[in-house]
Amino acid sequence: MLFVDMLFVVAVAISFIPILTGYCANSRGRSFWLWFVLGWVLPIVSFFLLFALIARDELDPGRRLLAEAKQILRDAEEKANAIKSQR
Repeated sequence: MLFVDMLFVVAVAISFIPILTGYCANSRGRSFWLWFVLGWVLPIVSFFLLFALIARDELDPGRRLLAEAKQILRDAEEKANAIKSQR
């Protein structure tokens, strides 16, 4: 039983990077499952590659403005739909 428990702990520890990579990718609008699989196949490489992509998005003023504009539009659409549903 101790061996099975140890295998379970190792599997959970190893799956931490793929889950973290998938979560970060999903929060940035990228595919969770693609980055999760990449995290299993290339754990450290995929994490740093995703970090580089996120840093590029954050440091590029054009991409940052585009993301802010999309968020403003999304909020405006939600408010408009809320007003329509009240009528």
